[in-house]
Amino acid sequence: MDPSLTLRPLDARPLDAQPLAERTMSLTLFKYLVRDTLFSFTVSFLFFFAIFFVNQLLLMAQQVLAKQVPFYQVALLVFYAIPQIIALSAPFASLMGTLMTVGRLNSDNEILIMLSAGLSHRMIFVPALVVGLAISIASFLANDILLPMGTIQYARLYRRILLSTPALELEPNSIKRFRDTIIITGPVEGRAIENVVIIDRTGDGERRVILAQNAELMDGGREGLSLDLNGAFMQSAREMIRNDYDYAFVDFLRYWVPQEDLMQAISAISPNQMSSRDLRREVREQGEDLLERLNNKYYLYYSSAMYLEDSLRRGPPHHAWNQRESNLESFTSEAREIVEMNRERGIILHQLEFHKKFSIPFGALSFVLLAVSLGLLAKKSGQTVGFILGVIISFIFWVMLMVGQTVSIRTGYSPFLAIWMPNLVAFAVGVLLFIKRILR
Repeated sequence: MDPSLTLRPLDARPLDAQPLAERTMSLTLFKYLVRDTLFSFTVSFLFFFAIFFVNQLLLMAQQVLAKQVPFYQVALLVFYAIPQIIALSAPFASLMGTLMTVGRLNSDNEILIMLSAGLSHRMIFVPALVVGLAISIASFLANDILLPMGTIQYARLYRRILLSTPALELEPNSIKRFRDTIIITGPVEGRAIENVVIIDRTGDGERRVILAQNAELMDGGREGLSLDLNGAFMQSAREMIRNDYDYAFVDFLRYWVPQEDLMQAISAISPNQMSSRDLRREVREQGEDLLERLNNKYYLYYSSAMYLEDSLRRGPPHHAWNQRESNLESFTSEAREIVEMNRERGIILHQLEFHKKFSIPFGALSFVLLAVSLGLLAKKSGQTVGFILGVIISFIFWVMLMVGQTVSIRTGYSPFLAIWMPNLVAFAVGVLLFIKRILR
């Protein structure tokens, strides 16, 4: 028999055939998936942008417009605040956009076709992860560069508006802090304010409290603003001598808030308006200052503990025994102050904002992993289901972020865990769902 006529077994493959498990995604398919993901991301981004825009900007613009501020200045205020909206919208849009894309691919059986063609589940993640990484970088740049720049321009414009409309600084049912003055206002109708409380410090260093049933806000232009108080009660007292105080009832009292105090009230930049570099420097400086103060406080704490121990060891015959209660009070007071210093609100706020600079933008990566895993696990889904799941998961993520931030501020809980916990949970759930899909 001629060897060349030997039949090849039916299960044999050509020598140049590539195993299906080793196939990689073609450039055409990669572009197709990226383009589809970007389209869904754009739709989702516009949805979240509209929500945050209405919630944070239109409400602010309405308050400013109510004080007869020119419309073009209000439009500029809105424009300068856009970077913050972009930074918040992008990560949530990546979640919803990926869910919508994977849902459509699943409902059209395109994922089944890709798997049948030899692509692995891991390869399906590649386009989504590339888009998620690009979104994270763009969101971080908007939050870390554009946001501080917009904040500076926003503050400059607001100062110019305030020069012409000082009444912007007082709002209904609010607490406003100026340089040495705190003004608490009740309901406001036009220029009339009810239940006004003013806490300030006089030129002699006395603490003063002024109460009035109602007041009228007067615009003093470049001089600042004034409150015409009716039926006012005023009390002033020295801080070191509690029994030394004065009080008076007056039918009418005009209280002035100088223009320089108004300017100082809006000049300070809050932690969420700083760049990551500025926040890191501020956290380091505050940490060094806190460490120095804690060392001094620990010295007093240990000294109080030694005095307390000495008074207890000597017993009743010694005069130190009579000081045991005061030593115990001093010891517990120092311990309480150390606990409060470790929960110092200022440094915790800066640490929280520093971690948010990275956790929120790069949350898009954990969102993408979770979204693709959910989409692959579902037997049949669609864009509508992906949209609904995106809204639900975004709400849960935001609630976890706000709860963690509140707990950290009130209890001193780790700012890192408080901010990164939602991302870690999303990443862990995404990994578990992906493993379940592979093993199924």
